[in-house]
Amino acid sequence: MPTTWNANAAATPAAAPDLPEIRRISASDLTWALAEGWRDFTEKRGDLIFLGLLYPIVCFVAVLFSFNAPLLPLLFPLVAGLSIAGPAVASGFYELARRREEGRDSSWWHFLDPLNGRSRTPLALLTLGIAMLFVAWLAVAYAIYQATLGALAPMTVGDVFGRLFTTAEGWELIVLGNLAGAGFAVATLVLAVVSFPMVVDTPVDAATAVRTSLKAVRENPREVFGWGMRVAGLMLLGMIPAAIGLAVVLPWLGYATWHLYTRLVVR
Repeated sequence: MPTTWNANAAATPAAAPDLPEIRRISASDLTWALAEGWRDFTEKRGDLIFLGLLYPIVCFVAVLFSFNAPLLPLLFPLVAGLSIAGPAVASGFYELARRREEGRDSSWWHFLDPLNGRSRTPLALLTLGIAMLFVAWLAVAYAIYQATLGALAPMTVGDVFGRLFTTAEGWELIVLGNLAGAGFAVATLVLAVVSFPMVVDTPVDAATAVRTSLKAVRENPREVFGWGMRVAGLMLLGMIPAAIGLAVVLPWLGYATWHLYTRLVVR
């Protein structure tokens, strides 16, 4: 018997998948997540300290790349903006924390598992979105520089740092740059706090993971932004001295973000 075609059914788009339930959390859950992340880090530090060192190395390369007159305005945006890439870099730590939670082998080579399994495509899409945010941040930061210090007479490397704190244009750059940077940091937090660990944990597409992240923020705005402040504080401490501290801070936050995800999302 031939199949009857239903025009109305064909015209109706497929319903979006239901999002998982989100728990309400408190500040004590943030402290718990950081404590659990530290416990994971101390157990695996011998295997993974070299992975954490990659981050300060990238920061150092960024400094070398930008430390000339044409690219100098991008020095701070490059270093500061690397935190935007944090969720993508930390995906391997989410996998290790997940395996440890399940009582499975969590040797260092499992760090690369998300790149080879079902998580690969959604991770690639999420990472592309983060990369676009990073490029947008660099463009905005450069535009702010051009409208402030860049409008002054040509400067040497020493002039840039001198005028930054001694001219009205320099202070305008500081204020506008920090406001723009904060905006991009918040956007990254909102989009990534749940989405990256979720695609490592469950077979979902990138869009569903992002929608779940947005839902988690809507239902726990104060706690999620409180988490963002803690992350920013630890990242700042990790930058001293010469970003070496990020070798500890990045894995720690990677593990801790996984545990925050397990408190936020009913799995």
